[in-house]
Amino acid sequence: MKELLFGAAYYDEYMPYDRLDKDVAMMKKAGINTVRIAESTWSTCEPQEGVFNFSHVERVMDAMEEAGIHVIIGTPTYAVPTWMVKSHPDVIAETVKGRGIYGARQIMDITHPVYLFYAERIIRELMKRTAHRKCVIGFQIDNETKYYGTAGKNVQEKFVKYLRKKFNDDLDAMNYEFGLDYWSNRINAWEDFPDVRGTINGSLGAEFEKFQRTLVDDFLSWQASIVNEYRRKDQFITHNLDFEWRGYSYGVQPDVNHYHASQCLTIAGVDIYHPSQDELTGAEIAFGGDMTRSLKQSNYLVLETEAQGFPGWTPYKGQLRQQAYSHLASGSNSVMYWHWHSIHNSFETYWKGLLSHDFEENAAYREACVIGREFSKLGSHLVNLKKNNEAAILVSNEALTALKWFGIEATAAGNSGIGYNDVVRRLYDALYRMNIECDFIWPESENLNRYKAIFVPALYAAPDSLLEKLKQYTADGGTLVATFKTAFANEYVKVSHEVQPHILNSCFGVTYHQFTFPKNVGLSGSIIGENPHAQAEIFMELLIPEGAEVLASYDHYNWKDYAAVTKNRFGKGTAVYIGCMTDGETLNAILKDALLEARIDIPSYSYPVIMRKGTNDLGKNIKYLFNYSADEQEVRWLYENGTELLTETPVVNQAALKLSPWGVKIIEEYKE
Repeated sequence: MKELLFGAAYYDEYMPYDRLDKDVAMMKKAGINTVRIAESTWSTCEPQEGVFNFSHVERVMDAMEEAGIHVIIGTPTYAVPTWMVKSHPDVIAETVKGRGIYGARQIMDITHPVYLFYAERIIRELMKRTAHRKCVIGFQIDNETKYYGTAGKNVQEKFVKYLRKKFNDDLDAMNYEFGLDYWSNRINAWEDFPDVRGTINGSLGAEFEKFQRTLVDDFLSWQASIVNEYRRKDQFITHNLDFEWRGYSYGVQPDVNHYHASQCLTIAGVDIYHPSQDELTGAEIAFGGDMTRSLKQSNYLVLETEAQGFPGWTPYKGQLRQQAYSHLASGSNSVMYWHWHSIHNSFETYWKGLLSHDFEENAAYREACVIGREFSKLGSHLVNLKKNNEAAILVSNEALTALKWFGIEATAAGNSGIGYNDVVRRLYDALYRMNIECDFIWPESENLNRYKAIFVPALYAAPDSLLEKLKQYTADGGTLVATFKTAFANEYVKVSHEVQPHILNSCFGVTYHQFTFPKNVGLSGSIIGENPHAQAEIFMELLIPEGAEVLASYDHYNWKDYAAVTKNRFGKGTAVYIGCMTDGETLNAILKDALLEARIDIPSYSYPVIMRKGTNDLGKNIKYLFNYSADEQEVRWLYENGTELLTETPVVNQAALKLSPWGVKIIEEYKE
């Protein structure tokens, strides 16, 4: 990228009256240099089968080209038109709940040949009209694609073919790996394969979900191959990946393997939505950015984020600007809002854009004008930020799915229970608040030795090869930190019949035979210190040290002989095992100890002051300082002399810096 992209999704076809020229003028005033169009307009572009009308797309391109504003074209395939469903009702996905009913977006079977026929045709017609345009800089294929639960007859037939290939037509091998003898679930002929939607077997069910995720990989690759026939070499292909949704972007996406799905893209893209106002912490922005940057170990595009969003997310003064720089600080080369204006009908009427329903200038728009001016002025210093992180977090869709089938039953202990992403975010957020920047890695990732420390949350299901790789990483001198529920089952969610943790027990220097839900169980030991609130939460494994140093034990009359947290020297490295969910203060102490073992510097700043860093195109070190709070913060600058770019003022070592509420400073150090 030669410049930062600053923009919004623009829907001329949603407007209550013609105001294209006015919108372009307001965009220019705000410094917006990019719009994203066409992605949700299939029924407008093809109002009846084979009847095409791209006038709204062409008129927007004409206006943007004249104004010098870039355009990203989105293929409109994620929301099917009524005529298709009327003629071919079976294009609607058949899920575990049965056949869907037309209305919402993303309800189709992405494998259905009729859907694919029409999708290919609309993509090609759109590409013919857009790929040659000077203003078009890239293409977004589909939108937040998932498999939408599709599990009809055609999908299950594909699944059986997938299994036959995986197991070399060996039914005995499949029955053995999935444990299908249980409750007479054994399948003795491929022709007898039952409807998977009814399975109670977690191994078979998890394998089906893994297969369903591959449908997304195939679908996006298929779209990319069509776009590649038309696009120029200087035009990119991206997709707006999203995350598990808990009212905002939260964790690893259960229905898409981002690492696999992103392989067909020339640049990764992402949608990140997050709480604002008093709940703005920056953690969701950093998490989503770090994960997306790690997909290709390169810069990425934020294709959607909120300007105002829900009424509860209307930003405080300074927050929109802070959020924009937060994206850049993770390595994004763009900030693009969903969307430009607030729509006046239908489902997302109150998901507000940069402009409210009256289209007038407002506080958010005026703050966007400030952002646009600063991006234009400072872009050459901020674009293409490169990172060299020393820590990584290993994430796994297979572990996520397995724990969905074999997670912790909340009712068993009367507690809230946990899922995979709860553990991922507990680790990530603790490191984030300590200002330890992380990459993400996946089971397929290589060259683990480039990281001083690897954190492994709840790796419940994993092939032996991955566990051996982690074991070797530790032996070679790395610091490995894993939580409970790690190395318990193989890639088919078949629980190991050997001592737990499987393969890694010698690495961690512990074994265990039992686990339970803690009730009034405290924690004590060297890592706990004077923390009176240290306790085991949600789940606990009863660890038996076999050479490992005990950092914490269970403070309970019945469990006091068991370890809770251990540290073990293994080969040239160190392995830390966290056998229970802990309180935040205890987790911080464990992580700090592990980081010191790994010789990773722990900054003196901590939340609400967040520091993010990298190297810019000029070869200079850039450090962002954020204040995610409503109170002014004062910190001492402990790094090289440099210039604060936003104010163009010098910053010297040991200088006192004041960060205004929801403020940001960007220091470019003099020393390379």
